Amino acid sequence: GLRGRPRTRPKYLAGDKAYSYRPVFAYLRRRRIRPVIPPRQGGNMGKGCPRRFDPDRYRRRNVIERCVGWLKGCRSIATRHEKLAVNFGAMLKLAFLRQYLRTLRPSDRT
Repeated sequence: GLRGRPRTRPKYLAGDKAYSYRPVFAYLRRRRIRPVIPPRQGGNMGKGCPRRFDPDRYRRRNVIERCVGWLKGCRSIATRHEKLAVNFGAMLKLAFLRQYLRTLRPSDRT
């Protein structure tokens, strides 16, 4: 039988202004994924109707960007010292747990 979890497709895909061009939108449209990409400054995409943009949904992208940036600051995760996926997953969990505990007690910097 089939193994693993079923494949899922995201409903939305967030990106920055660098991805605001026609081939990206066509690719996402073929896959029925809604883009959350701000329009380029003063850039006209040409023909067609203007694209809808949801600024609230785009703001949520910042949370993920900060999380990835913070993870890159964790040296053992950024350099991937752990070769096995199980061990690497455990290191990710420990890093998130450490960050969570820091948010509970910000005065302790150990």
